[in-house]
Amino acid sequence: MARAGGEATMTTLLLFVLLPMIVTEGRVTKGGASAVERRSVLDDGLGLTPPMGWNSWNHFQCNINEQTIRETADALVNTGLANLGYRYVNIDDCWAELNRDSQGNLVPKKSTFPSGIKALADYVHGKGLKLGIYSDAGTQTCSKTMPGSLGYEEQDAKTFAAWGIDYLKYDNCNNQGIKPIERYTKMSRALKNCGRPIFFSLCEWGVDKPATWASTVGHSWRTTEDIFDTWDRMISLADQNDRWASYAKPGSWNDPDMLEVGNGGMTTEEYRSHFSIWALAKAPLLIGCDVRSITKEAYDILSNQEVIAVNQDSLGYQGRKLVLGANNTEAWAAILSGGRVAVVLWNRGSSRATITAKWPDIGIVSPSTIVNARDLWAHADIGHLQGEITATVDSHACKMYILTPL
Repeated sequence: MARAGGEATMTTLLLFVLLPMIVTEGRVTKGGASAVERRSVLDDGLGLTPPMGWNSWNHFQCNINEQTIRETADALVNTGLANLGYRYVNIDDCWAELNRDSQGNLVPKKSTFPSGIKALADYVHGKGLKLGIYSDAGTQTCSKTMPGSLGYEEQDAKTFAAWGIDYLKYDNCNNQGIKPIERYTKMSRALKNCGRPIFFSLCEWGVDKPATWASTVGHSWRTTEDIFDTWDRMISLADQNDRWASYAKPGSWNDPDMLEVGNGGMTTEEYRSHFSIWALAKAPLLIGCDVRSITKEAYDILSNQEVIAVNQDSLGYQGRKLVLGANNTEAWAAILSGGRVAVVLWNRGSSRATITAKWPDIGIVSPSTIVNARDLWAHADIGHLQGEITATVDSHACKMYILTPL
């Protein structure tokens, strides 16, 4: 680590727009509201930090059953991931029969969920975890193998509450051309009236700019289309999500979709970049691989407590891209509680590069401020720095730090 020399030429983005807080000699200023003051309009105590857990879709898609869900809950506990905060076990599409029953109720698919969702919720709750489920703000879900909740919002919300559901992912397929805000608001009201606190995840794909209205409707909202397990798709979604950074706050989170770490389509360094940026951007951290057979490399990424702590910081400010350098190098930063700054130096280029971020570019006003720098992937303090931070970073890799002004 050096503080001078060899850095790529950097261009500061619109700092006064993108970073609503700055650090002056260790103090948060200019809009540094507390987490309580910045709480979502919903104010129901849910999602004060981004949700963490697991979702079935990225790895299993429609190939799910109650045994897989039970075994996943077991694995989250047995691996220690649950103790790190991964507590939602979320069933995605394809869990119900094609048709409702004679009373209009959703029916769990007999061939794959023969014990019913209530029994599954009881099992998951018995592990100290929470159960999530999936529906759609349309006539059918995206798989077209089960009904959506359009027109059945109150009934389905009461059903989910009776089953003990803790989280609802609500998709946007087969929506009959009705505006998202109308369809999602109906389910939001139904959930508020169902008698059980249920985290509401709007999967609207960013179609109608949900960041501008969804904080009064749900706890998180998709800002992008679906993620794929590829480098190009992952970085594209990171950029799309970054546009809406100023709208995130405790109880209200931008969602660039679930994690692909461990599914095999990217390298370890690429997955580390994926996890670092999602954590910095205060995205929901929903594991998308099969945790029953997770690799050591994937586990080491997902279990990094120092990176998780950035995501779960109580201040709730979404980190964002603040500096662009030559050869596809970038610096992202986020203000944390206690006047600290989290920084990711990210090399999206095809060759090794040296990246420098200067203090004013990442929200530390005075270049003379001395900080203690900690490398979150090396789990080591790298010493006291003044004015800037520099690192040589491999292609498609990143370095992540917390800077604590002294």
